[in-house]
Amino acid sequence: MDLNLPNAIAGLLVGIVVGATGVGGGALMTPLLVLVFGVAPQTAVGTDLLFAALTKIFGTAVHHRQGTVDWPVVRRLALGSLPAAAGTLAWMTLTATAQVRGGFLIRAVAIALLITAVGILSKDWIQRMGSKGSSGVMELLGRSQAVLTTLAGVILGILVTLTSIGAGALGTVMLVYLYPVRLTPSRLVGTDLAHAIPLTIIAGTGHLMMGNVNPTLLCNLLLGSIPGVLLGSWVSTRAPMQWVRVGLAVILAVVAVKMLTT
Repeated sequence: MDLNLPNAIAGLLVGIVVGATGVGGGALMTPLLVLVFGVAPQTAVGTDLLFAALTKIFGTAVHHRQGTVDWPVVRRLALGSLPAAAGTLAWMTLTATAQVRGGFLIRAVAIALLITAVGILSKDWIQRMGSKGSSGVMELLGRSQAVLTTLAGVILGILVTLTSIGAGALGTVMLVYLYPVRLTPSRLVGTDLAHAIPLTIIAGTGHLMMGNVNPTLLCNLLLGSIPGVLLGSWVSTRAPMQWVRVGLAVILAVVAVKMLTT
């Protein structure tokens, strides 16, 4: 493997953000690869999916040991997301979407970035509203949680497979809305990470089979991201996370506008 220092630094920076905030991996890495390094959109998406799968395995292992993964919720999400990811990959193959170098994938990534930015900003508000819900609303939500969770998984499966974006920020927001009481902050992160692994593995493997993964690029990104995640975790205990999340949301929105207007 040839060492590419700029790619490793990119992995380091994204790793720091992920370690500090828990989100932003795909949302930052894919547009960074496209806009800064000139990587083809489909290669950026495919490489980032496997990048996310490998890095999140370590985080999930820690959460599993600490008992902060709600596996029944993971199964509900996967029931919708995994078939949706497989179906989206089949559609991309049949329609040659995997070969598009601009246009459709660029717009899809930009829209996913805007959704992610809104999700980051609304997370705390949704959690407060959910915790204050009336008993009637909570009872209705409880009866429909399983179906709604599976439908949320379908949305995530399609969005993540197309753009590599959404498993973190958007998935977390959906879980906050669906399980405002059941999932504590630590269980929320652990559950979201655990669900992201099979989803990104299936989506990433599909992109690999379509030739949309650059192995050398992937290795260089991982080389930087591992120490980046550790450093970001250290920063998370000292930095004002509210302002970090706002800053991240603003950056994602600006990048989305840039991708839509380029």
